[in-house]
Amino acid sequence: MTQGAGQGPEVERTATLRDFRVPAYVHETGPYVHSAHPGEVAPPPVEESYPEGYTPTQRDLPVVNRGDTVQVTVDPENAPAPQATTGQGPLYVVGDVHGYLDQLVAALQEKGLLDAAGHWCAGTARLWFLGDFTDRGPDGIGVIDLVMRLSAEAAAAGGYCKALMGNHELLLLGAKRFGDTPVNSGAGTATFQAAWLLNGGQKTDMDRLQDHHLQWMARLDAVEEVDGHLLVHSDTTAYLDYGRSIEEVNDTVRETLTRNDADEVWDLFRKFTKRFSFRDEGGADAVRSLLDTYGGSRIVHGHSPIPYLLGEVGSEDDEDSTDPVVEGPHVYAGGLAIAMDGGVTMAGKLLVQQLPLGT
Repeated sequence: MTQGAGQGPEVERTATLRDFRVPAYVHETGPYVHSAHPGEVAPPPVEESYPEGYTPTQRDLPVVNRGDTVQVTVDPENAPAPQATTGQGPLYVVGDVHGYLDQLVAALQEKGLLDAAGHWCAGTARLWFLGDFTDRGPDGIGVIDLVMRLSAEAAAAGGYCKALMGNHELLLLGAKRFGDTPVNSGAGTATFQAAWLLNGGQKTDMDRLQDHHLQWMARLDAVEEVDGHLLVHSDTTAYLDYGRSIEEVNDTVRETLTRNDADEVWDLFRKFTKRFSFRDEGGADAVRSLLDTYGGSRIVHGHSPIPYLLGEVGSEDDEDSTDPVVEGPHVYAGGLAIAMDGGVTMAGKLLVQQLPLGT
């Protein structure tokens, strides 16, 4: 995970074996409750400018305060809309959920995908989650249970509900499998357990985590292409390190997790935390490098909250500063990228969007 607005990084600290203390916002006995994103520290705006040995054990996004400083609008005119495949139901995507189960159910009901009892009612519709189901919010395991149940219900109705792997799935898998086992972070010795706690890990999620949750997460795809939309979790070109086709990337990620090597999994997690590759100068070219390799005419991602992509952040010390209002996805990189993380962890909005935009 990386940076926020265009300010230089103010790194609080790195969770290493020598110096790890659970930060104050991590609750040892109950769900995490906080009105803002758990103040991660900002890195440089482009991926190539990461310091040598960058490690995501640092909290890497700044805090955004509550309010309405940004209005995000959807502009489907920036690029040709991909054509939907005939004979299938409408396509929807969901941004980062981060344990906010109630907000997820409400958003899916608002789009007509779930009935009043929380069951699939959308027939042949197709639903993709872009990853990051747990951490920071109060009920990550409840979110996973819901997605797993909807997968069965949607399939029975002739549609589907599928999910991609986010960096927080890798983080939770690593914390469960490797705990305090030292890994070479590139900037000193770290552990998955330390990084998980530092980045919003919830004790209640770990206590409820079962084998079938772990197996489900470990089998998730990293990349998919649907109706001309290239779906990924992270706004990074690091996927290119794992294969030249969608199938090769997904196989490589799964094989890495199967080998169960802590350092290999850490490197995978580290790369999936990178962000902002599609923002600023050269962003459109970065998107094209993925589209040219894996297919599709637009990329759709989560991971980086829309307020940070826009460079609109508040200050913890500024009483007049307010959080952005996010009304929908953010289209950028010359119309080639659609950001779907509405910032639910910072009192933003959990986004569920039908594709193509404008439908």
